[in-house]
Amino acid sequence: MRWFGGCAPGDHLPLPCDADLIWDSPPVWTMGGWPGQTLRVVTDAEARLAVFGACSADQSSLLRAARSRDLPAACSDWAGSFVVARLPGNGTLDLVTDPVGACPLYLAQTPSGIVWGSSSLALSSLTGCRIDREWLSSYLADKDSMPRDRSAWADVAPVPPGHQITLAAGRIAATRGWWSPTRRQYDDAVTLVRRSLLGGVKARMNAPKVSVDLAGMDSTTIAAIAARYGRVLAMTVHPEGRDEGGDLDYARAFTDTNVTQALLPMPTDQLPFGRSADRLPPSDEPAPSSASWAFFSAQLRMAEAAGSTCHLTGDGGDNLFLPPPSHLTLLAHRGRIVRLWRDAHGWARLRSVSPWGVVAAAVRGDAQQLTQPWNARPSWVRNATATRHRAEADPDALLIHGVRSVARAAHADRQLADRLGVDLHNPYFDGTVLDAVTSAPPWMRYSTRRYKPMLADATGDLLPQQHRRRSTKGTFAGDFHRGLRLNLRRVLDLTSGHLADLGLIEPSLLGSAIRRAALGVDAMWATLMPTLDAAMWLEAIQRRPGISWTTTLGLK
Repeated sequence: MRWFGGCAPGDHLPLPCDADLIWDSPPVWTMGGWPGQTLRVVTDAEARLAVFGACSADQSSLLRAARSRDLPAACSDWAGSFVVARLPGNGTLDLVTDPVGACPLYLAQTPSGIVWGSSSLALSSLTGCRIDREWLSSYLADKDSMPRDRSAWADVAPVPPGHQITLAAGRIAATRGWWSPTRRQYDDAVTLVRRSLLGGVKARMNAPKVSVDLAGMDSTTIAAIAARYGRVLAMTVHPEGRDEGGDLDYARAFTDTNVTQALLPMPTDQLPFGRSADRLPPSDEPAPSSASWAFFSAQLRMAEAAGSTCHLTGDGGDNLFLPPPSHLTLLAHRGRIVRLWRDAHGWARLRSVSPWGVVAAAVRGDAQQLTQPWNARPSWVRNATATRHRAEADPDALLIHGVRSVARAAHADRQLADRLGVDLHNPYFDGTVLDAVTSAPPWMRYSTRRYKPMLADATGDLLPQQHRRRSTKGTFAGDFHRGLRLNLRRVLDLTSGHLADLGLIEPSLLGSAIRRAALGVDAMWATLMPTLDAAMWLEAIQRRPGISWTTTLGLK
């Protein structure tokens, strides 16, 4: 497994056997090999600094950050997704996380002191390899309302996104949040979105060949940017037996001399829930692509066979640029009645509901009713510890929380890809992109008349006219229904597996929900998939290899 980590200053702290040491006092290491420019290290007489992850900073910027009195400020305009570690020469260690947390960081307290790392699964081997039942129970009940101070592993705690922590011998010396949204004029925010996306994609284009998804507006935008900086293999998924319609027509409209296109039909044996020749790898937490692993692994194998070691996706674009109408609460609070009615009416028309109910929810400040009116605790989850809380009415806070939740889960997909030798990246989860989007007034980010207006304004000129006019995206709900019907026995077997052994689900109720979904009846994928992902994850982590640890004694 590819991950990085280190220890707080101190003696006789553990480090994993076979680690590649960057520094030895205190030890900082990588595991599993780090491709391209995803590890950057600078050293001078004053300090040492390491950047883990894709980062746009040049050497002089890294040196300035190493010497800066305000480390987060020195890193704040770097495009990419990364964690910064610095030894300032005063016996402490500084760690800085980005605003999104797509490159996560965790802490584990051992008898000898604090160990930190990018994998909660790896650190769990220091704390007893025990699943955090409260976290998992909350995940099953509502994966968007999980405890923010816990990971899937007991006694392994996440460092919050957008924070700096300073570690001293045996303790956390200081913690501070360094990022919060800053309001900008809409045009300035759009300019920053463009600059951030271009910089973030460019920072990942140092592999001989990079592969990308080519489907909807989000992935096509990433493909268009990538083609500005190097050779690209663009991959379009489509139903087997169909050679036109949907994403295929849009993919054919996208041409560039730096782009080689590849069409990927989804055969029956690679439908969701099918068996893969590559067993599902263990990950920090349930991976969103668990059910689709048969096809996802085949796609990664094809990309690798074509020479790609880096794959870029459009994940996160919907979360950033296609928000639910949480801004209506702000319009109601400010008394902007005309705009409130216009947007409420447009949203009600899309949902086929009464606009008066939408307006009433906005006036009450009921963001839960506006953003997730269908959401309910799954009937098969036992003794769920998650509480159905009233969603915050602040549109920026809702957007930030949603993006962070999806980005954290997407890191598990990155761990799956790592096992096949492909470095998976999601540029929409970069901290500078979130900073740019949240800086625009919330009502300017939303429209029922234009598809993803902020992304279109920022990068629409990079796309063919046909893509700029597109107002829909491809869906794979039908593939999930077919895959579930074909693999029903295998999926039903999950109901009597580890989740049942832990007493977290009622197997008969889960089995009924699975059968209804296979028939296309009451298929609430948003609540069913987390349970199935968790069941597959629990199977995968039973096969995880053990990590052997040693001490730093003698490595000074």
